[in-house]
Amino acid sequence: MKVVRPFKIVGAGYCLPSKCVYSQEMEKELGLPIGWIYKYSGVKKRHIATTESNSWLGAEALKKAMRSARLQPEDLGCLIAASATFDYPLPNKASMIKHELGWHNTDLGCIDIDTTCLSFVTALDYASRLLNNSDCRHIAIVSAEIASKGLNPEHKETFSLFGDAAAAIIVSFDDNGESGLVKHSLVTYSEGAEHTIIRGGGNKFFFKDHPYDATLHSFSMEGKKLLKLAMQKVPEFTEKLFCQTGSSIGEVDLIIPHQASKSGLLLLNSLLDGKTDKVVNNLASYGNCIAASIPLALTEAIESGRLKRGDSCLLIGTAAGFSVGGLLFKF
Repeated sequence: MKVVRPFKIVGAGYCLPSKCVYSQEMEKELGLPIGWIYKYSGVKKRHIATTESNSWLGAEALKKAMRSARLQPEDLGCLIAASATFDYPLPNKASMIKHELGWHNTDLGCIDIDTTCLSFVTALDYASRLLNNSDCRHIAIVSAEIASKGLNPEHKETFSLFGDAAAAIIVSFDDNGESGLVKHSLVTYSEGAEHTIIRGGGNKFFFKDHPYDATLHSFSMEGKKLLKLAMQKVPEFTEKLFCQTGSSIGEVDLIIPHQASKSGLLLLNSLLDGKTDKVVNNLASYGNCIAASIPLALTEAIESGRLKRGDSCLLIGTAAGFSVGGLLFKF
């Protein structure tokens, strides 16, 4: 596999809200049979924010990543916030993470990238471009998600699926050219744009004109339609991604998918001819953490030694829109 844009992951960290909710507790609260949530969603527990904010979670994750990279704030050329949820509509998320950290005297630009669940993957591609086409040497990417605030308990499938988390990755230019991006692709199939949506809160259904309503202002997902579309598009997308690299998905050392759902992970497994030992699956422990899912799993893989220097790694998933994205890189 040929590296076309050199970069090296030099630091990683994550942060979870202190409150952990087990599925048995949620089943009692929702009046569901014991075991229903794990059977249908694949989640045993998830972390739920109480007093924590997006900015605080992101800042704590970034502190850990900076320590592991042995870098100081002034070493960074850019801070990218890559997530779908936020503390405020304005200012942007990256600015608030920098503010939370107290980095007021550092000459550091802050950028937001939001491709919902694929935000981290898109941000990593963008960071690789900056590292190879500017004077940036080190870039921080932070995905901090609080999904729990936007869920409707009446929709048991989604209410039991999501969790809150933050993860941060530090990427640096690799002078040796041995680590970095092999291939990235993002395709949006807009016929599925409204299959996952929060209708209220933006200008279409502005809060002054549409007071809070649980249905209007909560996350809505048409699971069957999404799965059908994913079954059509993901195999086709994956084939094209690898066709352009001269390799196959079966040759990748480690695959880190978005932890979208139990059925979504099963769909990916079906493409691997039984080689599921290559797939990172932490859905049971954290639930679907939107854009934080992939970097959280990536951080755990790095810290545990499951992803080793020189290994090939595929980040892949789907996102609201409906998008499919993948990024193949050498660690």
